[in-house]
Amino acid sequence: MSESTTTSYGPTLLAFLAGAAIGAVVVALTTPKTGPELRGDLKDLTRRAKCGAGKLAADASDTFDDLKGRTLLAAADLKRGMTDAANDLKG
Repeated sequence: MSESTTTSYGPTLLAFLAGAAIGAVVVALTTPKTGPELRGDLKDLTRRAKCGAGKLAADASDTFDDLKGRTLLAAADLKRGMTDAANDLKG
């Protein structure tokens, strides 16, 4: 019997994005810029991070919905199989 394995890139991608965001903030805070320039950069960074988080949340929601649907189908198949097996045993 072969076992199906899946790899989830979600945690890796999230860790990468978090590291990139932290790195960007450090760079923004250590560069010699004026206050308005720095605030503008931070606002832009925040907007991009929010957009990225929204996309990740949407992807996670879609994945959860897919998993939920597959689980319901599997449960229905199992129930049907158990009913058929019980009927076969009854004769």
